[in-house]
Amino acid sequence: MRNENEVIEGRNAVLEAFRAKKEIDRLFIQDGVKDGPVQTILKEAKKSHALIEFVKKERLDQMSVTKKHQGVIAYVAAYSYSELEDIFALAEKKGEEPFIFVLDGIEDPHNLGAIIRTANQAGAHGVIIPKRRAAGLTGIVAKASAGAVNYVPIVKVTNISNTMEELKQHGIWFVCADMDGQMMYDLNLKGPIGLVIGNEGEGVSRLVKEHCDFVASIPMKGDIDSLNASVAAGVLAYEIVRQRLGK
Repeated sequence: MRNENEVIEGRNAVLEAFRAKKEIDRLFIQDGVKDGPVQTILKEAKKSHALIEFVKKERLDQMSVTKKHQGVIAYVAAYSYSELEDIFALAEKKGEEPFIFVLDGIEDPHNLGAIIRTANQAGAHGVIIPKRRAAGLTGIVAKASAGAVNYVPIVKVTNISNTMEELKQHGIWFVCADMDGQMMYDLNLKGPIGLVIGNEGEGVSRLVKEHCDFVASIPMKGDIDSLNASVAAGVLAYEIVRQRLGK
């Protein structure tokens, strides 16, 4: 569901947003400001697991629309998040085995939007993202997804590894991409599956990779050894689609 506001400025406005349980993805606080109101805002932010960034006043000035930010700016999620149950409900409604994208720290909003778009086109039933160190559902993400955020359940979780373990109890198998993995064409990627895509720079984290059942490599014929995260997601997603279609 689309939310009305995306950016909130000023101490009172931001504090009230937290108390109203708005989906705040990212909180920007001016470096060195530690007074009472700011401490209260930080306490509320930690409760909601919002990503907190301490930045120079000059950056806040550049971000501010009102020019009255008072050292505090919050980014509210442009769309509401779903629950894990929504993913399984959609799969059941379609009469399909669950197909889930699990994103391990995608930070670029354009990449996140592109991956959500691919997830929708590939028939995935949901996308899981972490609460920290990752892009959230901003307007930029929504635009980059070409509207796919309206159709794909996006679930925000505290811990990716723990969530994967929970999903394994539902019969989900996980595959991630890594250049040292087994050739993707040699893997059986049918059935209930979670496709894990790692951070743009560092790839899939060690702990998350340890929770994967398969590690797939994408054939590379060029002079560089990696693909953009959203492109890698598309390549692997459509290998899963091919196998699901029995081709």
